[in-house]
Amino acid sequence: MCDRKIIFEDGQSFLGTGFGANIDAVSEVVFNTSMVGYQEILSDPSYFGQMVCMTYPLIGNYGLTDDDYETLRPFIGGFIVRQYNDHPSGYNYTKTLDESLKEHKIPGISGVDTRQIIKVIRSKNNIRALLTFREVTAEEGVRIINSTKKLKNHVEKVSCTKFWHSRCANFKYTVVVIDCGVKHNVIRSLKKRGCNVIIVPYKTSAKQILELQPDGVLVSNGPGDPCDNQYVMETIKLIQGVVPIFGICLGHQLIALANGAKTYRMKFGHRGANHPVKEVLTGKIEITAQNHSYAVEKASLSGTDIRLTHENILDGAVEGIEIEKKDVFSVQYHPESAPGPQDSSYLFDRFITKMQKRKRQNVGPSLF
Repeated sequence: MCDRKIIFEDGQSFLGTGFGANIDAVSEVVFNTSMVGYQEILSDPSYFGQMVCMTYPLIGNYGLTDDDYETLRPFIGGFIVRQYNDHPSGYNYTKTLDESLKEHKIPGISGVDTRQIIKVIRSKNNIRALLTFREVTAEEGVRIINSTKKLKNHVEKVSCTKFWHSRCANFKYTVVVIDCGVKHNVIRSLKKRGCNVIIVPYKTSAKQILELQPDGVLVSNGPGDPCDNQYVMETIKLIQGVVPIFGICLGHQLIALANGAKTYRMKFGHRGANHPVKEVLTGKIEITAQNHSYAVEKASLSGTDIRLTHENILDGAVEGIEIEKKDVFSVQYHPESAPGPQDSSYLFDRFITKMQKRKRQNVGPSLF
């Protein structure tokens, strides 16, 4: 029974069956090419204010588990799938996708032609849509979309509001994570390597961070335009060279901007767990998980201290950089890979090596 409709801002519409919250939502629409991991996608803060259309047709079939959320509260704008399964076969599932979406007031639609929707997304530049009831006309839907303000300053909506700690037994290092929308598997990946982690709000000052005596700082992933985050860029400028810094996704873009490079908005971004990336120095190919709308402009690296370390095989996009003399490196993709392959987990080991080296040199993280 078709009771819901998705209307794009160019007037195209698709009828389908609703699941999740029975509410209207206006968001940018993006697509993800992962075949598994819909729970991690649902709960990734980098999707704040975006509806996600899944290219894999069957969604919901293994349910959701309490341990696999990437944040305590999902921020996704909506879910678009070809076929929704409300009878999961996962042995340890605790909720269905429908139940979780209802709990967090997120609408979903199934039974639509997701291949055609993805063609719309690929042919249009960052298109928005309204997920609504079937009675709403295309003309009325376009009017609602045009009257809905576009979101700005996404990071302030998803960052934590106070310091919090995630500790491990027999820790060796203390890492401060600047929370721009951090995924929990980033924290798990650090703890697995002997790190006590202190997660701080994105507007935490350089002085406050260094007073925590970290062995390293990680600038996390997150949503939105990196240029909206001048405060984080200024913090990076103050702490780089004092402690090792590792940036992931949005953190990568902010490190590039803080060191004189530029970013640009991609036509439809990279999202999924199957993007091939080459390490420039070794020629090694990694299959990576990605989720971003913006990228670092390759030409803007010229004349800076930034060295290109990784690039996308498919379109040549900048995927990794390093500022060696400041002990800073970053990648556009997700080495914690949830969902996704494990090819890039070595980057956390590289971060550990940098902290270990700094610790052996007995260099304290003090600037003030």
